[in-house]
Amino acid sequence: MSDDYTGDVQPGGAPAVRDLGDGLALTKVSVGPMDNNAYLLRAGAEQLLIDAANDAATLLDLIGPAGLRAVVTTHRHQDHWVALEQVVKATGAASLAHEDDAPAVPVVTGTLRDGDVVEVGGHALEVIHVVGHTPGSVVLAYRQPGGRTHLFTGDSLFPGGVGNTRGNKTNFTSLINDVETKLFDRFGDDTWFYPGHGKDSTLGAERPHLAEWRARGW
Repeated sequence: MSDDYTGDVQPGGAPAVRDLGDGLALTKVSVGPMDNNAYLLRAGAEQLLIDAANDAATLLDLIGPAGLRAVVTTHRHQDHWVALEQVVKATGAASLAHEDDAPAVPVVTGTLRDGDVVEVGGHALEVIHVVGHTPGSVVLAYRQPGGRTHLFTGDSLFPGGVGNTRGNKTNFTSLINDVETKLFDRFGDDTWFYPGHGKDSTLGAERPHLAEWRARGW
């Protein structure tokens, strides 16, 4: 794994590249006015995009001639799928979203459920359904052989707290419960997570603040 990866990217700036080992590479890029992160996973001749968030030209340039197996949309909010139709049309990729958010995503060719597996080049990413930011938000978990786990958390988990639930206490309780039980209780402190906006973090860095997040209610 590359020691110089920080995950710090800016719209219009250079992507950040990380070797996840066992032939799997990650490229992170920020696109659009809301500083959305998009993640391209590449293994051999196959590629998987997480959130065709914005700026189809940048994403298609990143994808290049190798083509794209699938796009996973982490949740239904528009800023995470602005470029989806263009990317799918240009590449012929499958478009995947959780069944509870799929009706609000412009093009979906397959739906996901908790516990499903999405593959790229023989590498498996587990679908974890996390309810609260939206009804059908998903986190993708990749367990690096002999190494750490990598979580692609969309807008469900950020450095400093869970995603926005807009003051809805029921949604917040659902989200903090799911994040705690399905992520923090399952994966170790060295688990690296990649959110839908901004900087990355690890579960170990955020774990001491779980009680604080729950108490503040956002």
